[in-house]
Amino acid sequence: MKNNIKYSILELATVSQNTTVKETLNNSLALAKVAEENGYERFWFAEHHNSETVASSATAVLLGYVAENTSRIRVGSGGIMLPNHSPLIIAEQFGTLAQLYPNRIDLGLG
Repeated sequence: MKNNIKYSILELATVSQNTTVKETLNNSLALAKVAEENGYERFWFAEHHNSETVASSATAVLLGYVAENTSRIRVGSGGIMLPNHSPLIIAEQFGTLAQLYPNRIDLGLG
């Protein structure tokens, strides 16, 4: 019997003690690569703001970083908080990402 379940990862990019934001984001990329190698469907970032221990506040930037360094896995947002952003800017950012990485960008809104 074939397994038809599609697996995804929702990444918070938590900054651990004695770890830099850069190291955290590199670790997130490494996790996305492992997920892709193991057949995962999606890798999404959860957007959070005003926290020193969460590095996933600039979601569109992180999606570009992961998409550029992977080849197949879909990347996206677990929920862009529109009260925090101009809807037009989000549409333009994700539209540009969708042009750069066709059929790989997902936009979740909150």
